[in-house]
Amino acid sequence: MSSFILGLDVGTTSVKVVLLETASRAVAASHALPAASVCVCVCVCVCVCVCVSSAPQAKEQDTGRIIDTLNRCINLLPRDKLQHVVRIGLSGQMHGVLFWKAKSSCDWSNRDFFTARDTSQLITWQDGRCTGDFLSSLPKPDSHLSVATGFGCATIFWYMRNRPKFLENFTVAGTIQDYVVSMLCGLDGCVMTPQNAASWGYFNTSSNQWNVDILKGAGFPLHLLPQCVPSGNLAGQTCSDWHGIPAGTPVGAALGDFQCSVYSCMSARTDAVLNISTSAQLTFSMPSDFKPPDCPQSDSSITYFPYFDSLYLAVAASLNGGNVVATFVEMLTAWMKELGGELTDSFVYEKLIGCALNQETSDLRVTPTILGERHNPLYLGKVTNICASNLSLGHVTRALCRGVLDNITSMMPAERLQQAGVTRIVGTGSALARNEVLRQEVEKAFPQPVIYGENADSAVGVTLVLCDRL
Repeated sequence: MSSFILGLDVGTTSVKVVLLETASRAVAASHALPAASVCVCVCVCVCVCVCVSSAPQAKEQDTGRIIDTLNRCINLLPRDKLQHVVRIGLSGQMHGVLFWKAKSSCDWSNRDFFTARDTSQLITWQDGRCTGDFLSSLPKPDSHLSVATGFGCATIFWYMRNRPKFLENFTVAGTIQDYVVSMLCGLDGCVMTPQNAASWGYFNTSSNQWNVDILKGAGFPLHLLPQCVPSGNLAGQTCSDWHGIPAGTPVGAALGDFQCSVYSCMSARTDAVLNISTSAQLTFSMPSDFKPPDCPQSDSSITYFPYFDSLYLAVAASLNGGNVVATFVEMLTAWMKELGGELTDSFVYEKLIGCALNQETSDLRVTPTILGERHNPLYLGKVTNICASNLSLGHVTRALCRGVLDNITSMMPAERLQQAGVTRIVGTGSALARNEVLRQEVEKAFPQPVIYGENADSAVGVTLVLCDRL
């Protein structure tokens, strides 16, 4: 019987599971469940569960629903293959933070799977409660990466100052994917890779150490900092049978979803990867002798993420990607409801794409930065060059999709890619996969040829990491 690696990705808008056959490296089975099953909790929103928020601009997800969704995904995979899983790898959404209690943070009473218990909500990377003034009051990090709202350490600082008693309820913190690893392995604490640690802030990627002295001086609860292990290492072994996977199965320390997505499709050092999913990223690999700057370049649109083998990725990471198109769809359905009509989001989305495909160009200009950008939080959206002849749905949708590309290429211009020796663009991400108009605009935006990676998927990427490195 073949052996398999199980890859799990706990993303912002979906939970994905993949079984990879170890010998052939082929995907044997996969499944995903969408965001509606996870339920994003926003301060002002319409969603399928009661919204829990603790501050204006708070964005949280229900931890119990995430784990339930993960269990349902795995339960849909072939049981006979799960019994022959030899390794488990996880990736997930970076920056966010989840709090839990050691020894009581999950329930294994079902014996075949665990459910969440004694945890907080997941405060996601989209959380906006840390204002510019708040961030400027925090100590300067000893890192080349700046600290932004939605970053784990910034969120913990916010709770220290605004809801200190909340932190007293918990003894451990990590990303959502770190939590799953800890529960699977029966760990009392949290282990975290530099990929996720760097996304929290106050982590020096050159020394692979937290800024302990700086944080201690600011009164930060140091016991909440996870223990760091190298990216690609094991965190432990499963403490119980899990959906038929035997107890004692090795589990990799959780990785960043972005790095895993890149790993799954960057086949040459001369590739650049463009990912458009909830957000958008454009990246390429830096030379092996590259060293990041000593301090944050807060006004730069390009940052350097830790990758594997001491390498770095140059990244233009935009907060505005597929979520912008989704917001436009939600706006239209809300307007229709106010006007007395009822249309589903999927129907509106399909019609918008069809209209834009019939409108090959538009002189309407949409700057879609409705969420700002980390290097420029006040850079908000706008629509210009409006006239009576370009107000159709086709014009607006075409201009919106082009605006998403214009924004990411303004952050990392074509000249920068050419200087880096990039010869090909690999397009990835759920928004690109579903939106032909976006794909058309991608091909117009770059002088290099564009291909679309078949395995451009973070759940696949984490299985490949385990194939190659363990």
